[in-house]
Amino acid sequence: MNKKAFLVLEDGSAYEGYSFGADAPAYGEVVFNTSMTGYQEMLTDPSYAGQIVVPTYPLIGNYGVNSDDAQSNRIQVAGFVVREECHLPSHWNSHTTLHEYLLSSGIPGIVGVDTRAITRRLRVAGVMMGMITSKPHEEARQQLSKMPRYDDIDFVQQVSTENIYRWECTAGQDAPHHIVVVDCGLKFSILHHLCQLGCNCTVVPSTTSAEDILGLKPDGVVLSPGPGDPDLPYLEKTVGGLLGRKPIMGICLGHQLIARAFGGKTYKLKFGHRGANHPVRDLETGKVNITSQNHGFAVDADSLKGGLEVSHINLNDGTVEGVRHRELPLLSIQYHSEASPGPRDTVSAFERFLEMVMEQ
Repeated sequence: MNKKAFLVLEDGSAYEGYSFGADAPAYGEVVFNTSMTGYQEMLTDPSYAGQIVVPTYPLIGNYGVNSDDAQSNRIQVAGFVVREECHLPSHWNSHTTLHEYLLSSGIPGIVGVDTRAITRRLRVAGVMMGMITSKPHEEARQQLSKMPRYDDIDFVQQVSTENIYRWECTAGQDAPHHIVVVDCGLKFSILHHLCQLGCNCTVVPSTTSAEDILGLKPDGVVLSPGPGDPDLPYLEKTVGGLLGRKPIMGICLGHQLIARAFGGKTYKLKFGHRGANHPVRDLETGKVNITSQNHGFAVDADSLKGGLEVSHINLNDGTVEGVRHRELPLLSIQYHSEASPGPRDTVSAFERFLEMVMEQ
């Protein structure tokens, strides 16, 4: 904890702190998350691939790390920036500290920086590329200028499974539904919720074609969340080949891919929605739910076509949080209905999707 480290942003600003976790440099898009808890879920969420994450809550690591809350099989963030890291966590289920968790995965962190100042800068200027480094600021800035931009990298293929695998309900449990989940950056909690509703799941790589997916004879298809720019022609083609042939549920990136498959447009948000406190209104019922979110792009409402219409909006900034189709069995949401971390106000979205499956 005595080694000095810096978070250097591409605008030239630098924040001094101390190294924790792995003693290594990190490069990525710097973003902030407003959740008060759930740092293990943040770290293992594949949607954070290629990003340096800054929690706005000041004390991180106070309940340690356990074997239950991971959302994938590894830490996905490029780096982690906190105000204060707890050395002595207290929780009955904890088996290691945050420092040890990062260190074991080779992920660097920086502690002791003014995370509120970083958040304010990102809110004003927008997300930007940055580095965690022990090098002089000018050298780090020169390195930053030569590195690829976050939006130019296909992170989906980096985090997606390489092989098809099955995720089945508990032995002996009747599972009447078979769902194919396209892994664009899948969180384990999505599979857990589907399993609880009586679904056996087959998880397929993001590059799997529509015909190969249909060849698995699914009752429905889920398009998972994932990292990066949704301008992914190969996935748009896959989604287009599935529309109208099976009930589809799109979550976060999956939602954006559905809009693009219909000819809609997406755009990058200034600093994104990342946290567990985002109010979303259902335009049909008027009900407002508090949702968990993690995305840097959004669907352009004015570009929707082909029978799509807005179904949910974000009450903070009016952006699109869900779309529906006038005729096809399709459920598309921008927020994370599986939470992890966050409130479970919208877990019923999985139930609505299963209702579509049973109606076919």
